[in-house]
Amino acid sequence: MSEERHVLVIANETVAGKSLIDALKRRSEQGPLRVTVITPVNQPREGYVVYEDTRRAAAGRRLEGTLEALREAGIPASGLVVEADPVAALRDALAQLEPRPDEIIVSTHPRQRSGWLRRNVVERIERAADGLPVEHVVVDLREQGADAQANVLVVANETIVGEPLLEKIRERAKQGPAAFLLISPQSDASASEHPEAERRLRRALTVLRGEGIEAHGQVAHPDPFTAAAQAVQDERIDEIIVSTFPGEKTSSWLRGDLVNRLRKQTGLPVEHVEVAQEKEPVAP
Repeated sequence: MSEERHVLVIANETVAGKSLIDALKRRSEQGPLRVTVITPVNQPREGYVVYEDTRRAAAGRRLEGTLEALREAGIPASGLVVEADPVAALRDALAQLEPRPDEIIVSTHPRQRSGWLRRNVVERIERAADGLPVEHVVVDLREQGADAQANVLVVANETIVGEPLLEKIRERAKQGPAAFLLISPQSDASASEHPEAERRLRRALTVLRGEGIEAHGQVAHPDPFTAAAQAVQDERIDEIIVSTFPGEKTSSWLRGDLVNRLRKQTGLPVEHVEVAQEKEPVAP
């Protein structure tokens, strides 16, 4: 009987991808196999506040589905979700796992949709692999049909709790599986707290999660175009929703042509939702 091989898999959103699971099943046909799956949670850029991020919970659900599929195929598999950069997660795994892995598989989205590839994660893992062979598996979740979850970026500040925006998010959630990242650009990125923005963001997340919608959020770079571009660079974003006050007279974002600039820069579908500005209460 041949010796059991230990394969370390590093993947996040693509962890449940068919091509990754098929690659592991092919290896199991060559001899006894043990799989450890490490799922690093995407981390936002430093300096911004994140609220009760659901990314870890979502990663955990994807991981459990993958482990169940592997076990059903007769492949011993275990795994964990980690709050770390993929390369740091690899180093920790190599230092702690017993038995030591014999090879590494890194799974990503296709290049045009992969934040990991834009940050050269595969090359960095190859350098940190301590001589172990590294295979890169590309998973295109769009090929898996309607069940593939879309990542929707929502850019809003004072309008983030506006009913027209919340209703647009609800409508999108009904169209098919989707997760929503709400970012709220603030004027002072160096400040440790943004109490009004934080209050609005918590309120929006509470409403959406209370309705069973997967949503997480963060205070972001003060320039909305830069904040959105950073999110697209850091993560896989499939669609963008921008919420503003109506008209250029009341919205500096519209005066800066934010919606069209994002369409041109990202190549993604961008929807614009207008939320009427609430009148200040009249003093008694």
